[in-house]
Parts: sequence; C-alpha cells; structure tokens
Amino acid sequence: MRVVIQRVKKAKVLIDGREERSIGSGMLVLAGFEEADSQEDILWLSKKIVDLRIFNDAEGVMNKSLNETGGELMVISQFTLHARTKKGKRPSYVKAAKPHIAVPLYESFLQELGRVAPHRPVSGKFGAHMEVSLVNDGPVTIIIDTKNKE
Repeated sequence: MRVVIQRVKKAKVLIDGREERSIGSGMLVLAGFEEADSQEDILWLSKKIVDLRIFNDAEGVMNKSLNETGGELMVISQFTLHARTKKGKRPSYVKAAKPHIAVPLYESFLQELGRVAPHRPVSGKFGAHMEVSLVNDGPVTIIIDTKNKE
C-alpha cells in the first residue's frame, strides 16, 4: 500500500459531480493498493496513520497525533499512486491492484481506520470520478509505502 497523507484544515470530495462529503481539521489520506497488499499492511498502516505525530502541541511543535487531537480523517482511493514512469511518456499502472482485489482492501482499510481513529473516516467512492479540494495545513505532506517502511 502506498499513501499520501496531508494535514488539512479542511477537505472535501465531490463524487461524480453530485455527492459532497467533507471534514474539518485532520488528515486527508490518498491510498493506492497493489496486489501484494495484505491485511498485515492494513493493520500496520492504520495504526501508523492515527499515531503519526504531525499536529502541533502548545509550543507549536509537531508532537501530537490524530488520536490525541481528535482530528477528522478523509480517505480517497487513488490507483495512480502506483504509476510507473520509467519508460515513455504515459504512466503505467500495472502495479496497481485490479478492482476485484483493490475494493476489498480499500473497504478493509476504511473499517480498520474506523476502529483505531477517533472518528469514522469519511471516504470517497472507489472507481468514481472525484474532485478533491483541501486546505493543506503547514503544508505537511507525508508519503508512506508499506513495502518500503522508512
């Protein structure tokens, strides 16, 4: 799994031009899945996300987690996070999981985040056209790949 985490003041997603979902202060997580991903990746990453200390404490130091601040969480599926750009001008998405694998992983990820986060995550809709807007706070943007735990 590969995620891009953005600390936000607010975020919203418009799904297929008609359904809008939003959050206030918290995290926007863009999530991409590959066929090698497992429940182990989901459990590790979910805990990592909610415990990631990227929110300011009283001294203005990034020392608090989503769990400590009670922030909100939005999760958007994004297969393009697994784009390969080594050859040619058109990205290849062969590493991204096909929907029959990715959808259950995405749903499991949402369920696990709902279990460990202070609030149930707001989500986009897998495979839909989405317009995501956000106010990045900081800006703070973190990339995590479960296959390259740095």
